[in-house]
Amino acid sequence: MHKKQQLEKTESKFRPKDKSSLVIGSIVATLIAMTPYLFYLYESVPDVPVWDTFLFTYNSGYFESAAMAMWTLTGKFIPLFLLFIWFFTCRHWWYHALLVPISMYTYQIFSILNDDLMFFDKNQLMYLIPIMAVIVPSIYLIRARIFNRINEANKSLEELEDEFKISPKNFWQRIKQYF
Repeated sequence: MHKKQQLEKTESKFRPKDKSSLVIGSIVATLIAMTPYLFYLYESVPDVPVWDTFLFTYNSGYFESAAMAMWTLTGKFIPLFLLFIWFFTCRHWWYHALLVPISMYTYQIFSILNDDLMFFDKNQLMYLIPIMAVIVPSIYLIRARIFNRINEANKSLEELEDEFKISPKNFWQRIKQYF
């Protein structure tokens, strides 16, 4: 009987708590599965210097081809998109470390969009230093706090992660939790 109760407890851990989490999980899984198709959208862009659509006109001065510019942009946007999904769904204590590659890809996208203007310099690491100066010490302090609690109370890492978790009720509370 004990094994049956333990099996039921394990199974309930993997069940969604409500229908909304199942719907959100399905949407996220679908978006992740669609990323290869989103990446290859650049193939629908013509190989011309000026690309006219009914929404906008894109002049690819630096890249000399709209298709090349969109290929470069999708090569940065898709990893950024996946990093955002990982950041907002990660349940580990170190998820703030994901802000460093997120900021790097964001900077690179702005750099791609502004290559004609030459607004940004080529030294992109200088722009990441302030972000890393906040995130890296924060992660180290969280890690130190976790190991202090482990040594004091002999708790497992999973129990400590549960302690640090804040369960937001809606989308805006979840966004506020990260910033």
